[in-house]
Amino acid sequence: MPKSSNKLTTDQLGRLIYEIRGERVMLDSDLASIYGVETKALNRAVKRNRHRFPRDFMFQISSDEWQNLKYQIGTSSLGHGGRRRRPYVFTEHGAIMAANVLNSRRAVQMSVFVVRAFLKMRALLGDKRELAQKLASLEKELKKRLDVHEAVIVTILQRVMDIIDPPAMPQPPKPRIGFTP
Repeated sequence: MPKSSNKLTTDQLGRLIYEIRGERVMLDSDLASIYGVETKALNRAVKRNRHRFPRDFMFQISSDEWQNLKYQIGTSSLGHGGRRRRPYVFTEHGAIMAANVLNSRRAVQMSVFVVRAFLKMRALLGDKRELAQKLASLEKELKKRLDVHEAVIVTILQRVMDIIDPPAMPQPPKPRIGFTP
């Protein structure tokens, strides 16, 4: 996202929010761009004020998480100008705290939009999660019913097949004809 972009919408910001480890977060580079500073300046300010950023405000993502995220967002690799270190990600509270430690006019102004984007994302994902939970419980209930119905249907089909093509009854032994000593 270009740093000169002054007209941001909550929808545009919403596209910069990812879910990692069950948390909705923003990458340090995206947050720095929104706040109008370089990523290294944001990370320096955060490191100077590390006591303000507990693990539930900010964390560094793992290599696997970074690989997965790079595929999702199309980030370049190291040989093509990409990052050399795994990024830090900020939760909603961490993004607000980052605006406070940067103490720039733009950071304070943009923090309002960041909060609104997180709120909108929370509302959208909350509805989807509730729906997903309802669908999962419905699926379990249907599977239970299908298992019972499936067993009954198999039994009925076996009986119908027995009527159409009855199993061969064992023939009683034929009496032997002829002289028996």
